Amino acid sequence: MASTIKNLSTFIGSDLPNITSKKFGLVVSEWNDEITHALMSGALETLLKYGAKKENIIIRSVPGSFELTLGAQTLAQDQHIDAVLCLGCVIQGETPHFDFICNAVAQGITSLNLKFHKPVVFGVLTTHTLQQAIDRSGGKHGNKGDEAAMTGIKMLNIL
Repeated sequence: MASTIKNLSTFIGSDLPNITSKKFGLVVSEWNDEITHALMSGALETLLKYGAKKENIIIRSVPGSFELTLGAQTLAQDQHIDAVLCLGCVIQGETPHFDFICNAVAQGITSLNLKFHKPVVFGVLTTHTLQQAIDRSGGKHGNKGDEAAMTGIKMLNIL
């Protein structure tokens, strides 16, 4: 988790797989689109920086974070896609809706990892405020999109 102590857009370690032939799927929530597009930009920049080819990156939009799971499933079931990044943002409001959405998405993404035996990465901001989301989508705490991409790359090395 990005915090005042650590900016997660700074990566340590060099044991990364060659990803020039790997295919990545990005599922991006349209809700809070200023934030999610910043996450997507960070993810794309990181994937390209570490060797992914632009033509091997497929991007799909879904209406909100709740729909990330189904969007990710459609990409994960494609045998040609090696890793899927789920990018969204849920900002806490006045009702328990936040808790239901966050729990459902986390459980759904976990299930997809196990079902398809490939990285399906949780790149979803779950913040109390819009400012916290801004700080984690390219602001003072880095970009969780960068982190999601690096997580996908590193998980390919494990598999």
